[in-house]
Amino acid sequence: MAETDEILHREPGVDRLDRQLLHVLEIDGRAPFGRIAAVLGSSEQTIARRYRRLRDQGVVRVLCFPTFVAAAQPTLLRLHVQPGAGRPLAAALAKRDDVAWISLMDGGAEIACGLRARTSGSREALLLEHLPRTGRVLGMTALTVLHVFPTPGRAGWDGFPDPLTPQQVAELATNVRTGAAAHARLQAEDDDLLRLLARDGRTSYAALAEQTGRSPAQVARRVEALLASGVVYVDVEIAAQPLGYTTTARVYLRVAPARLRQVGQQLAEHAETAFVGAVTGSVNIVASLVCRDLDHLYTYVTDTLGRMSAIQSVETTVVTADIKQAATLMQGSRLAAG
Repeated sequence: MAETDEILHREPGVDRLDRQLLHVLEIDGRAPFGRIAAVLGSSEQTIARRYRRLRDQGVVRVLCFPTFVAAAQPTLLRLHVQPGAGRPLAAALAKRDDVAWISLMDGGAEIACGLRARTSGSREALLLEHLPRTGRVLGMTALTVLHVFPTPGRAGWDGFPDPLTPQQVAELATNVRTGAAAHARLQAEDDDLLRLLARDGRTSYAALAEQTGRSPAQVARRVEALLASGVVYVDVEIAAQPLGYTTTARVYLRVAPARLRQVGQQLAEHAETAFVGAVTGSVNIVASLVCRDLDHLYTYVTDTLGRMSAIQSVETTVVTADIKQAATLMQGSRLAAG
């Protein structure tokens, strides 16, 4: 723990309060600054100032999307490409609305991306027509996500050295949209709200009202109802490198089918995992990892995964560059508006 704190403090301006603020946002990306301040024992002005700095530095980005985009035929693609073709091809794919995220792996020899096609036709067009016509693609593997393993009390990656206490997490959970209607459906008049929230998921109700011509009370009721009903979700992206976690990777596991659920749930509990899903194909679990460095990744693969007897094989790939996350184009390790 002391070693981790030393690494984290090498990044100027990122301290314990910042990291706990990020943890809060992972749990509720639109939590009011006043409630965050109460949970963290700080002032509302301090929390608002800290958030704006972290956002402007590219450490965190909060976005809101319609849930149907998240649920539409999620597919993980692995594209093996010609030398030198990785970055330009990834940049071209990043412009597609149905590509949710995209990364260069292992020095650019592989592209990994998440496809969220709204229809089977658009998915098939990309997989069976557009990509095969690209001579730069040497091989392609498509893995359909069958199940995502969530963990109660965890939201995304929360491998901070000083996470929120269970009491703080419970305090946040008891205040999440308990009074909002949970039966809302998307309507045409929601489009303007969704466009604004897709650019900045923490846009204030006052700003949303001003830009949509409604009253703040109307906007607040509508946004809270959409979130409570689950037709809109909050996506929080954290650039782990400024926090001292310099290595991100993906592992592809083949697990004994009878123990697939058990292994998936165990992996989802690990601090290193940001995503764990059951998939189709020659492997049946994919996990995204966030590690301090290559030594940390090596230890996790050999000691943690190596001790799980149900895992029959492990393939590890290291992220060279994130090109797009949460429909947001990336610049280096920082988030940049797309």
